[in-house]
Amino acid sequence: MTKTVLFVDDEPHFTSAVKRALRREPYKILTANSAMEALRIMSEQTVHVVVSDERMPGMSGAEFLTMVRDLHPDTMRIMLTGYATLEAAIRAINEGEIYRFLTKPCQARDLSQVIRQAMACQEALKQSENRDEPQETASDTPLILEQLERHHPGITQLKMDETGAILLDDEDLGLANPGRDNR
Repeated sequence: MTKTVLFVDDEPHFTSAVKRALRREPYKILTANSAMEALRIMSEQTVHVVVSDERMPGMSGAEFLTMVRDLHPDTMRIMLTGYATLEAAIRAINEGEIYRFLTKPCQARDLSQVIRQAMACQEALKQSENRDEPQETASDTPLILEQLERHHPGITQLKMDETGAILLDDEDLGLANPGRDNR
């Protein structure tokens, strides 16, 4: 599956330049010129990584990335801005829980590397979550018991006495000896 990266910047010449610079990368590149346009795009399709400017009309990048975190928690978030203030960085990190904070100008190879790292991190998180999921559920139990019984007849049957104690015969214990009386 091809991964998708969304660049959000109110300067169309910047998003066009990024799209050209990264055209050979193995991911699909989308662009939006506002946070609202980006949210619309993200509501219509899966975006794996979003790269946002900080200073945009209507909604700051930090506010936008916080919304992305809430609406699309699996999307990796990156801030790329030419107006890096300490306050903006702190908001983006603490509220938007961004993956990286980059400043403009940024070399295409550096940006590409950060995007690839974000995708690798996202994949590792997904695999980690999958390991935490139980492999079998209670609803699988009857099917598992049926398969066991089919391959090992009698394995699911227990012999019990009147007190509920499980009875084992010598055969069950592997003590039966043909040719010898096992009483």
